[in-house]
Amino acid sequence: MTASRLDDRRQLLLQESNAIGTTYLRAGLLPQRQRDDIRRLLREYADVRLKGTVANIAETLAQSEQLHRRLWSQAESLVQADMDSELRLLFITSLNEVIDLHQSRKTVALLYRIPGPIWMSVYLLSTLTMVALGYQVGMAGSRWLRGMPVLVAAFSLVIVMIADIDRPGEGNIRVSQQPLADVRQMMSQDAP
Repeated sequence: MTASRLDDRRQLLLQESNAIGTTYLRAGLLPQRQRDDIRRLLREYADVRLKGTVANIAETLAQSEQLHRRLWSQAESLVQADMDSELRLLFITSLNEVIDLHQSRKTVALLYRIPGPIWMSVYLLSTLTMVALGYQVGMAGSRWLRGMPVLVAAFSLVIVMIADIDRPGEGNIRVSQQPLADVRQMMSQDAP
């Protein structure tokens, strides 16, 4: 369950990075006024997404969603622009995908976590297992006593790893932001 969500977060990051890059490239097909504004906003959006941390998650989400509104306002202005309707549709579709993928990433990272009752069950089962093993070792004698610390450490390590994966951005196991950094670098090479 937790490992699949880690993979989901990786896939969503890659998809969002690709969508941002595609939207940036398609913005090049727009009239100059919108093109320049949209590309500037997309560069700012990528910067906000890259700088986001657990400590400032609320601020990062607020900035991201405000940039979505500004980008969408630019997309709405294209309706009045004298341009090919297929190009307009291509751009708006890719911008919509950026917004949708942001929402998907937010949902998977913040809402799809291991529920409290499952954590309580894991802790309870681990405790009961350790008590039962301790009792068994006590009854069998000291020859099993040397293996107990290893078993306790193994149980603890598994629980810590599950908790680490379940809390994106808080622990040691993190999704690399490199795909988004690569897209941002591509945008920098094209910036005025």
